[in-house]
Amino acid sequence: MTAASPTEGIVTTNARIYLRAEAAAVFVLSLILYVRLSGHWGIFAALFLVPDISMLGYVINPRIGAAAYNAVHSYVTPLAAAALASATQHENLFPYICIWTAHIALDRALGYGLKYPDAFRHTHLGYLGKRTE
Repeated sequence: MTAASPTEGIVTTNARIYLRAEAAAVFVLSLILYVRLSGHWGIFAALFLVPDISMLGYVINPRIGAAAYNAVHSYVTPLAAAALASATQHENLFPYICIWTAHIALDRALGYGLKYPDAFRHTHLGYLGKRTE
């Protein structure tokens, strides 16, 4: 069994740039869709940070915190909610889903990726801040 390298699971700089640019595009698209759905900016502002409540899992431990954060900050979850809303004819939920995807996208564009269970700062986009060994 070999020891994991210090860069294992870390995205290369070029890939990180593309992933962050992609996230910025998703953020802009989410805003455009929100406007097209006649969303209200007061509601957007009030709900934009709600997904970050998932970070409370870190109060328990990093593994639970990462699981909670990743469940709420993965594009799969709001897209599944959009599919369910569409299938059940609850299209009135789409503006809220746009807020959710905008939040995820801005986080990713700023470098806050999905979390590894060892520490909040260890993300799929690299380490947040300076890495200390």
